[in-house]
Amino acid sequence: MAEEQYAHPGVCLFTVLFKFSALGFYIMCSIFIESFVIQFVVTVFLIALDFWTVKNVSGRILVGLRWWNEVDEQGQSVWHFESLDQQTLETLNKKDAWLFWWTLYLTPVAWVALGIVALIKFNFDYLLVVGVAIILNAANIVGFTKCRKDAKKQIQQFATSTLTSRMGNTIQSAFMSSV
Repeated sequence: MAEEQYAHPGVCLFTVLFKFSALGFYIMCSIFIESFVIQFVVTVFLIALDFWTVKNVSGRILVGLRWWNEVDEQGQSVWHFESLDQQTLETLNKKDAWLFWWTLYLTPVAWVALGIVALIKFNFDYLLVVGVAIILNAANIVGFTKCRKDAKKQIQQFATSTLTSRMGNTIQSAFMSSV
């Protein structure tokens, strides 16, 4: 049996590339470069690219989910979720989805570890970079986790309404045929 290949290797590449670029640049600057400003600006830029790519491209293409949050007129935070229909979700590549979810959840773990190292080394200014990374990664985790739960709820509601409708039609036709 042939091993399943990535259906969207370019999207998978950029999903991983921006995460590792931000982590790698942060680590290399911590070791080799004394300028915190350069490290801050470039690392935060790479983190922002990662956030945008995961939220707007990778999520839609690799797992069929999209989310956004806006503030309404009353100042309340309103979450919006989109997902592909059940039939299309079932056809998504499992390897793409695996890469998406694992990198989504493991990246903040790496940033927390780097935050602990910064604390141990008394590099408190570096915690600002780590904080930005954790906040943006956490936003994607919350958004996609809520979106996945919302998609499952919509699928269950559709299945329930379809089953109820079919049962109603079957009972109605049985009743009508007996009359």
